[in-house]
Amino acid sequence: MGLSTSSVITLHINGEKHTLPVDHRATLLDALRERLDLTGTKKGCDQGQCGACTVLVDGRRTVACLQFAVAAEGREITTIEGMATGGRLHPVQQAFLDLDGYQCGYCTPGQICSAIGMLAEHAAGWPSAASRDVRPAAGPAPLTPEEIRERMSGNLCRCSAYTSIVEAVARAADADADASSATDAPARSGEAAA
Repeated sequence: MGLSTSSVITLHINGEKHTLPVDHRATLLDALRERLDLTGTKKGCDQGQCGACTVLVDGRRTVACLQFAVAAEGREITTIEGMATGGRLHPVQQAFLDLDGYQCGYCTPGQICSAIGMLAEHAAGWPSAASRDVRPAAGPAPLTPEEIRERMSGNLCRCSAYTSIVEAVARAADADADASSATDAPARSGEAAA
């Protein structure tokens, strides 16, 4: 008697559970696009080289073409379809729109997912190859254009919209920093008053 080559799995995608049978060899990319009709995630090279299929798995950037769907069971998956909340675009999406961080748009979902994951990595203090001081005490490296380019280097844009992509990521980072400062301000003023 042979071993089964498929399983029924439950994927947690964009806050919803999806139960489906999948072949053990099926990638997360194929499950998203072909089984669940979440076509915002694009198939580019299908070899993990271009980043068009980037999604977030447990908040971390993942190229879905190299991730088996069965290995994603029970993990939180966020695709481009799950970025906007309450009818409002994610700040990275808005920055891409405002600054024309796209041309044909094919790589844009992967670029946006990668940027969101990259900004979280940066906020957590992860250095990159472009970081000049990688000591934990130094804190996160400034998000210079060089730093952003290095951190986004796994995502290719055949239209070469890189200048606008870097500007959009920088604007989103600034907006996030401004939002964090505004959230912290009441606590600091309350501490000063006490």
